[in-house]
Formats: sequence, C-alpha cells, structure tokens
Amino acid sequence: MEQEFGQCDDGQLLATIDACLDALTDDRLRLSTDAEQLGLLQDVVRLAGRLHGFEQQLAARIEKSQAVWNERKTSTRTWLAESMNLTPREAARIIRAGQGLARFPLIGSAALAGTVLPVQAEAITAVLAQLPKEFDDHTIVQAQTMMVGFAATHNSAELRRLTTHLIDMLSPDTADQLEAKRLEQQERRAQTRRCLDFTGDGDGSVLIRGSLPIADAEALIQIVDAYAAAQKRGLERLDPQAEYLTPAMRRADGLIAMVAAHSRQQTAPRNGGDRPRIVITLSHDKLTKHCTDARLGASLVRDGHPVAASVVRRLLCDADLLPVVLGSHSEPLDVGRTVRLVTPAIRAALELRDGGCIFPGCDAPPGGCEAHHVIPWWAGGVTALHNLVLVCPHHHGILEPSRDPNADRWKILFRSDGIPMVAPPRRVDPRQRPRVHARFTTRH
Repeated sequence: MEQEFGQCDDGQLLATIDACLDALTDDRLRLSTDAEQLGLLQDVVRLAGRLHGFEQQLAARIEKSQAVWNERKTSTRTWLAESMNLTPREAARIIRAGQGLARFPLIGSAALAGTVLPVQAEAITAVLAQLPKEFDDHTIVQAQTMMVGFAATHNSAELRRLTTHLIDMLSPDTADQLEAKRLEQQERRAQTRRCLDFTGDGDGSVLIRGSLPIADAEALIQIVDAYAAAQKRGLERLDPQAEYLTPAMRRADGLIAMVAAHSRQQTAPRNGGDRPRIVITLSHDKLTKHCTDARLGASLVRDGHPVAASVVRRLLCDADLLPVVLGSHSEPLDVGRTVRLVTPAIRAALELRDGGCIFPGCDAPPGGCEAHHVIPWWAGGVTALHNLVLVCPHHHGILEPSRDPNADRWKILFRSDGIPMVAPPRRVDPRQRPRVHARFTTRH
C-alpha cells in the first residue's frame, strides 16, 4: 500500500484522503464500546492536526516561491482569502504559522507526524522566536527538541509560558542577563502591536479585539474586575428565569459600567465640539408612541445601525432631547438646546432619598445608577421625584416595563412615605409581596 501511494502525486493523495472522508459517515460507525469511540476521536484530532500542519507549510512554501504573484499578480494572503472565503486575518494566520514551522524544522516535522498539534506548534514557534539572538544553531536545535518533549505533557497555553524556563535550561550562566534583554525586546514589540478594533458581527453585537502591553493591560483588567465585582446581583437570584452570568459576562458588564460612569461624570475629552454620547434619531411621532408599537424603530446616528425598541425605552429614562426641525427636503432648519429630562436638582434629591440602586440586595452606589421612570415618560409619566427611582444598569434592564400590561415582570411600588419597593413577578413569589432595600430599614 505504501509503495502504491508513493507513486501518486500530491493531488492524487489528497483526492484519496477526500474519498476516505466521504466514506466516514455516521451510518458506517460500528464501534461497540465507549472506549473505542474515545480512541477514534483522539485519532481524528491527531490526523486533522497532521493535515493542518501540511496546509500551513504548503501555504508558507507558496508564499516564499511567489507562486501566487506569478500566477495571479496578487499576494498569497489576498488570493487565499478570496478563493476560499476566508478573512484576510485567517489567511494570514495560516501563512504565518507555516513560516514558523519552516523556520524551526524539527517543529514542522513533529506537526506533520502528529506528535505536536497545530495550536501547540504555534505556541512553540512563538516561544522559540523570542529566544536570544546570541544562541547558536546548535542551541536552537536543542531548544526545539526540548519543546517537542514538553508538548507531550503541556497544552498550548502552558507552552507559551516556558520561555524563561527554556532560557534557564539552555544557558544557566547568562540566563538572568539574557532574560532581562528579552523582556525589554518583548516590551518594545508589545508597544508596536498595541491596537483596539471594534467590528460589528452583523447580529446585534460589536466584537472588541485588541492588544495592550502587559502592564497597561493589567491596569485595565483590575479596573474592569473592580466594576464587575461591584455589580452584585440581588433579589432576582431567586428568579428561575434569571440569566446565568459567567465570569466573562460579568467582566463585560464591568466594562459597560466603567464606560457608563465615565459618561455620567463627563470626564471624557470633547470630540467634535461635544462630549461623547450615544445619539439616536427617530421622528417625534415615534418618540411619543415608541413603546406601544413593536414595529417602531430607531437608529444610531453614527452608523445608522438599527436599535431595538427595548433599548430605546431604557435610554429614554434619563436622556437628553435635541429637537430638530426639518424642512420639506429633510434639511435641518432649527436645532434646539439640549434639555435633560432628569434635572440636576431632581437627580440630587434622588441620590439623597435612594442612596443607590433600590433593588434589594444590590449595593451599586448612586454614581453607578440611572434614573428610572416608574410610569414611563412615553406612557405619560412625569419627571418628578414621586415617579423616579435610582437603579443600576443591570436592574434597569429587568425593571423597564414592557408593552404588555399583564406581563409577569418585576415592578416598582411606593410606600406611603415615598420609599420605593420592588414587587417580584409571580414566578418568584406567587403573592408578589413588595420588598424594600435594607438601606431604607437601617436608615430609620
């Protein structure tokens, strides 16, 4: 069989692999034990890794030979991305991984043999690329051998952390000096790589991707984690429909809270003559009726992206209104002065009365809260102290009324002395007994 395959060219061999994959269908799966199925999965991962290593090294060889330029007069990355519907970043990663394997042949051979998985190979080549330039070829070969051995017991994340250990083993006499020099070089590379990108995913989210030098990133991580820790959840933990929050979701909430606090305090520098703000455009008719008709929409001024009605309802609770009078061809004729719905005097009274988020169990401070209209502004509610409460962004989202007056939702009520209370939905408490935040009871 090996001799027969040896007479085939690369295209014929790939066609054979393709045909074998066609035959590996679910209805052919005839494994009698769980252990056999587990072993099969391990074999598949290893085989896929070998093929992936071949793909990467082939891409690197094509890049080096300029075959794409000779054939198509374009770059390898551009051609690969367009021909295979990859993003330029995905195509570049394949080429870059192959170049790393070509630079360190022992790692390339291990990837083709399946003893090192693709993610491990990328981690290893990244570590080897950071080794001091003072190391000679023999030392680099020794380092490759050691890293292949480490791959048998370490995953890719652990392999990336072995640079210092590798230097200690390869050059114990000069390790401290070489490590200090390496860290300085690493810092310079980190500074040149720093970036922050925002990309819409087409499904209502924005993907945030970036790179920061490690010390600067640590400061950001500590601040976001502090905001995440401050956003403790309260009574709704009893709600069977309450969303489960992963650590990553809590960090996302922390980042949002940090930005919200920055916006409220107006500490950001002006851009284009105004402080940064979210700007939503919609007609006056839609503004007054927005929350009674699910078909009514709004859009962000910056990029025209549509915004859900529930988001607009939340933003309208404590927003600035900028009326714009339009002529017959929709040209702006007059722009009024910005008028804040919740005035500074009302805001001060709210903070004095509520002392923070009024949701039982939540300890968000006044500065981390938003003003919420109990009877919505769009439903005729007034902007007055007896119709307002302070809630953190999280609880604002679950308290904002829906268009269905009979919906089983969280509600705000007021005691006779004006103190706000929270009434759970029936699914949490069939009797819907109102709850008061502990700060109101301890205050008295």
